[in-house]
Order: sequence, then C-alpha cells, then structure tokens
Amino acid sequence: MLDFVRVACAVPDVRVGDPLQNARKHCTILEKADAKKADILVFPELSLTGYTCQDLFFQDSLNDAALAGLGRILNCSRLPPDVVAVVGLPVRLGCRMFNCAAVLSGGMVHGLVPKTYIPNYHEFYEKRWFSSGEDLHENQALLQIPGMPAQTVPVLPKALFALADGTAFGVEICEDLWTPIPPSSILALSGAEVIVNLSASNETIGKGAYRRELVTHQSAAAACVYAYASAGAGESTQDLIFSGQCLIAQNGLLLGQTEEPIVSETLLVRDCDLGRIRADRRSNKSFSDNASTFSAMLAQTKIGLDVTPRSDGTLFPITKLPFVPAVQTDRFARCMEIFRMQVAGLKHRLEIIGSKAVIGVSGGLDSTLALLVAVEAMRQLGRPSSDVYGVTMPCYGTSDRTYQNSLTLMEKLGISVKEVNIREAVDIHFRDIGHDKSVLNGTYENAQARERTQILMDYASVVGGIVIGTGDLSELALGWCTYNGDHMSMYGVNASIPKTLIRWMIAAIAESESFASARAVLEDILDTPISPELLPPDAAGKISQYTEDLVGPYALHDFFLYYMLRFGFTPTKIYTLACRAFREDFPPETIKKWMKAFYRRFFTQQFKRSCLPDGVKVGSVCLSPRGDWRMPSDASGKVWLEELERL
Repeated sequence: MLDFVRVACAVPDVRVGDPLQNARKHCTILEKADAKKADILVFPELSLTGYTCQDLFFQDSLNDAALAGLGRILNCSRLPPDVVAVVGLPVRLGCRMFNCAAVLSGGMVHGLVPKTYIPNYHEFYEKRWFSSGEDLHENQALLQIPGMPAQTVPVLPKALFALADGTAFGVEICEDLWTPIPPSSILALSGAEVIVNLSASNETIGKGAYRRELVTHQSAAAACVYAYASAGAGESTQDLIFSGQCLIAQNGLLLGQTEEPIVSETLLVRDCDLGRIRADRRSNKSFSDNASTFSAMLAQTKIGLDVTPRSDGTLFPITKLPFVPAVQTDRFARCMEIFRMQVAGLKHRLEIIGSKAVIGVSGGLDSTLALLVAVEAMRQLGRPSSDVYGVTMPCYGTSDRTYQNSLTLMEKLGISVKEVNIREAVDIHFRDIGHDKSVLNGTYENAQARERTQILMDYASVVGGIVIGTGDLSELALGWCTYNGDHMSMYGVNASIPKTLIRWMIAAIAESESFASARAVLEDILDTPISPELLPPDAAGKISQYTEDLVGPYALHDFFLYYMLRFGFTPTKIYTLACRAFREDFPPETIKKWMKAFYRRFFTQQFKRSCLPDGVKVGSVCLSPRGDWRMPSDASGKVWLEELERL
C-alpha cells in the first residue's frame, strides 16, 4: 500500500447570482478532475452562488436555484463516482441560513458542513445573512432538489468523512482557519488526515503571502494535508478583489499553489503522501496526548463514502537527494546552518573541558568537514588555529593526491601538523598476529583503521586534546567503519550528516571569506573520488579502491535511509519511489540489488551504532542510540528482505 491520495483545488469562473450557470462550470471542472484521477476535489466558499451576492442571499429564488444547481452537479457526479466533490452553497435550516460545504459523490450528498466562525469586521459582514453552525449537533436538512427525490442529509460542523480505504478528511470554511483554535485542529485530532477549506478571501497587499504561511503552518501544526481553494474570477469587484488562490500543503511542505492573479478558472492537482502523515502522528506522542486534552471537543460522527483512492503518487514530488535542498540558495543556507550547529556543539564541548582538538586528516570529504568545524570552533573561542592538531597517517593505500591535499589543507588553515607513517607499525602488527600482508582482506584493511585510531587517542593524551570523529550518517547506517577503529572518537561532529550533503557543505564553506585561503585545495578535495584508501594505489599512484563500487551509490543509500527512518516506509514503497526518482540513473534491478545490500548491512551493523560517541544532531534523521534510533543489535532483517524478494 503506497498511501497516496490525490487532492484537487478548483476555482470556477463564476457568475454572481447564477447558480445554474455556475453548476455547469463545476461539472466541467469535475470531469477534468476525474480525468486526472483526483480523489478529493474542493471548490471555493459559496461557489454555486458566488460569495459576493450580499442581500441576494435573502432571496428564496437564489436559494432555490442553488439547490437546482447542486442537483446538476449531483447528476454529473454519477458519471465519475470516484471523485468526492466539496461544493459551497447557502442552505436554509428553519429560520436560519448557513454558509455550507456540501460533500458529494456518486450522485449523493453525504453531508453538509456549516461554517463555524462568521466574520463581521472590516470588509466582512457575513452575520447579516448567515448563522454559525457551532450549535448544530445531529441536525439534518431535507434537501428538495428539483427533479430528484427528497434527501435527508446530516448537517454537522464537526464531521469526518472516510473514503473506502479509511482515509479520513474534514471540512472547514474560510474564517474557520483564521481563529486561534481552528476547527481543522479538532478535526485532525479526531482522525482527519486531509482538511479541505472552501474560502472567499479577498486580496489586500501582502495577504496572499500571509495566507500561504497560514495554510502551510496549519498543515504542520495539525500534521495533515491542507487543501485551500479561494474565490476568484467572476466575483463582484464592487469593493473587493478576489485572486482565486489555491494552496495544497502537507505537514509544513507547500506542495503546490496557483499563480496570482488568476484571470480564469483553474484546477490545481497534487498527490499527497498520507504515509508521511501517519508516520509523524505515530511517532509524535504529543499529538495523541493533545487529542486526549480536547477529547470533549472531538468529532464523534464519521460518514463513510464508497470511494476508493486512485492515486499512485506519481504527482507527488520525489527528489533523488532528500537530504539536499534542490534550490541553490536554499541549499547554501541549509549547509551553513548545519555548519553553525556543528561548530556550536564542538565549541561548547571544547569550552567546558578546556581541551584542544585532534583530527585524523586524510584528504577526504569527511575529515575535511570535521577539520573545518574544528578550526571555526577555535576561532569562535578566541583560541589559535594551532590548538587544532591534524594528524596525517599514510599507509599502503594512501595516494599522492590525498596525501598532498591533506598537508596543503592543514597548512592553509594554520593548524598544528603531525605526520605518522603507520606502514611499519602495521607490518609489525601483521607479524604479531600471523597475517600475510599480501592477503588484501578485511584484516588487512581494519588493522590500518585501528592503528590510526590508537595513534589519535594516544596523541590526544600527549597534547591535551580530544579526538574529533569524522564518520558520517551514511557510513553509520551501512556500518561502513571499523569497529573500535574509525568508528570511535570522543566527539563525532559529522554523525548526523549524510554523505550526499557533505560535498555541498564543503562547497558552501569554501565560498566564505573565513576559508578563502583554502579554497583551491577544498575544490580539489571535492573532485577526489570517495575511497577508504586501504588498498594499494595503482601503478600510477592513483586511487584503486572506490567506496561506491563496494557498498553501492550513496545517493541510493541515503534515499533508502531517509524514507526508512524518517517515515518508516515499507521496502515496497521505498523501492517504488526510488524507481521513480532514479529512473534516468539506475535500472530497477540495480536499485533492488543495492536496496538488499542496504537492509542487510543496516540490520547486521547496529552493534556499531549502539556505542557511538556523542555528536550533535542536525536533522530529522539521526542514528544516535541516545536519541532518535533505538534498536537491538541482534534484531532480524528477515521481514524487510523477504518483502524485497517478493517485488
């Protein structure tokens, strides 16, 4: 189950006071939405009559015509029964008039939701015509629709509507959203995963941006999908202008919006990932606690609809690099924000213990970022860069390029430099344990990593420092580190930063004036292939061992990691999304191959993560055993791997 729902917001070109003409417009849009396989379609507030009818709302003729128009839409909805349409119209109930949303599908009105909060300030004077539906409980309306049998319909301000698969949605109308505790908050706590808002919000300077922030924020606060459709073209411009702004947001992420101003009817369609909503609600216990607090206010009525979502999620935006913002300006800002967080964490640790910093510098990406963090932390402490001790430890696999880059980088940054060639020490170690160094196996590689860690730990004691870990989030997920070797440190500044982001971070830092002197060498480090450099270079002295040839592309692994840990998605869903995101880069069989490798490594390498050193958390995905991820080291990955085999 992929857990997608396709939501649409529509703005018809209305004619004020002409419900039958407006109904024809609704039907045209309904057909378009069905062709796009929309599951839920929301129209603006009072879309059948027009919002700006003013005292015409007192006229029985207008209200009778609105019901006739609703009948036309119901007839249209019989043809595409898979679309749930939410339409705005005035509804008489006794001696009161209500501004309502009609929820309909398959030729039936399933419920009417009256507006709760009626604005009566500034340019709004709705209380002249409409009453609040707040006091309506278990009420019903008898709809006398011309040409159709009379229908009794529930009228409830707080009702949930459920699709056939259990997806629940709620409705609020315009002003409801602008209140301190909107009905959508209560609806979400009641189980609504999608909120639709029928609105007629006029334009003033800056109001469009404010609305966008309001909708986006509410989708985050209520952990829901929020679909907003506002009145637009055709409304009276006697005193007000309406742009027809449509917005669809999901848990703080704006999925889509229409351009302003709108001069004709529009239809905005987006796929929404309910799996993300459900994952966040499960993990955030404050959400369910809040529901308990407001239990007396929660919606008690759920109306089932015989409509099955058709969305396969193809319209949902999937990026290949979920940890990396796609827009350059956003990416630069994100990288520098993370850098500041890393620096702040290390700075505080060094300040508290009064220590110097010791780092193994290889000329690779991870150690470069850790070194930049350490240098900046010392600067902010008002201490010399020489209080950072960089140790380069060449051995069998060290290439000329990385060796020279490590020395050049340390020189440009003005830190203290220590070189310890570990070849002889490792040779002695091999003789001691009886290993033939011509056998280039795990023992050959791990011995080098452990020797380097021993030197760093003991050298830290000599200079009065702590060892700064350089390992990143991606390596920890895969267990691509030597236990009690590079796996260990006294503070890990990169522990929650994925490999796919580290390149961008170094590139961003290189642009700052603080590190201008090292810009050239940083750029060369960025161009260097990723390698552990534990096997001898080739005859030309170049790197012969490439990490991604061994464990797989980091872009794929970071993709798998993000969706597994952030949302708890199944292998089936992650595989489906990966095939879409990487369709131009990898064939499905390659994605599946590396996905199997990811799950095998993730489950078998937890013991390394269970004893990680301290390190600052910078994002929503973290593997610290003291924070976001707690997992037994002997847990089985059988369920996940067997599901992959069935794909």
